[in-house]
Amino acid sequence: MHNSFSLAVIPGDGIGTEVTAATLAIIDAVQQRVGGFSLAYDTISAGASYYSETGQDIEQDGEARAGKADAIFLGAIGLPSIRSADGTEISPHLRLREKYELYAGVRPVKAYPNAPQRLAAPEAAGLDMVIIRECTEGLFYTAAVHNRSPKTDNTEARETLRITRSVTERLTDFAFKLAQRRKARGGKGEVTCVDKANVFQAFAFFRTIFDERAAQFPDIAARYAYVDAMALDLVRKPWDFDVLVMENIFGDILSDLAGGLVGGMGMAASAEIGDNHCLFQPAHGSAPDIMGQDKANPLAAVLSGSLMLDWLAELSGNSHMSDAGQIIEQAVSKGFHDRLLRPMEFGGDMGLTEMTGALLSLVKTVSVDG
Repeated sequence: MHNSFSLAVIPGDGIGTEVTAATLAIIDAVQQRVGGFSLAYDTISAGASYYSETGQDIEQDGEARAGKADAIFLGAIGLPSIRSADGTEISPHLRLREKYELYAGVRPVKAYPNAPQRLAAPEAAGLDMVIIRECTEGLFYTAAVHNRSPKTDNTEARETLRITRSVTERLTDFAFKLAQRRKARGGKGEVTCVDKANVFQAFAFFRTIFDERAAQFPDIAARYAYVDAMALDLVRKPWDFDVLVMENIFGDILSDLAGGLVGGMGMAASAEIGDNHCLFQPAHGSAPDIMGQDKANPLAAVLSGSLMLDWLAELSGNSHMSDAGQIIEQAVSKGFHDRLLRPMEFGGDMGLTEMTGALLSLVKTVSVDG
């Protein structure tokens, strides 16, 4: 059993630095309580602020150091006032995503008691599903970071949608295996393929591969939805779904929609998983309008830290890390249930410092079973 892990930490910009510090403090506290594993941190400078100071968006050896770590934890990258020479956002994390083939974007969508819920139906209180977004190709294939976009003029612009068998097979396998893990913990045991296969050949190809891989997982039900119908169902009956798998831009849009159902981006944890590397980050941005004001909500980052511990536990077989991840998850749930967590983002009276203090107290006392 592996019990020593290296973590590349990229605090980034804006509130990214603040929520990263809060998350690491909570991880350290739960590690001290549980024991059985250790983490070594390697902090890497990157982002828009670093670019404004040095002309580089990441330390010279930063990408290589990130690749050597067992996991990467990212706070947030980008500031609207700082752009590269061609006018695009500073985005070294997108290069990391492509370089290390982080194809499976994982976005949990879970309702917590007393957290904001946008749907009045009583079923919304039990909402618990996961969106799996492909992160390396799809319609983002010709994004500026790839340097593949064709030249355009003022009469026409085109982009390329790319779906490959290699990536799609691994993506769908990942979704089915995640559904199996969730089923073992009481989940529905379903994967829904979200596409537009009735119109586009690329998505028909995506669905064909999904069907081929689904046959390898007879214990998990395979379902289908066109993306427009899924957008409707995420408002009408999101509690009907378990694991959703989809192309890059569909996942980009629907994961934000789904996040809005359970409180907003302040609860939006995420992971980006590849065959040999993994990155964890809150899905929100750097929020420069509130940086340095003690107003940031650390929960998306903290829950991303819980995902990281759980994933490293799965890879290594270290049950102590799994317990640590579960303790953080249960601390957030109990904190909302007992109204001990009241973030300003949701109209509460607690800023970053108070939220972090409350979470530190909770992870020292809550049980793994809640």
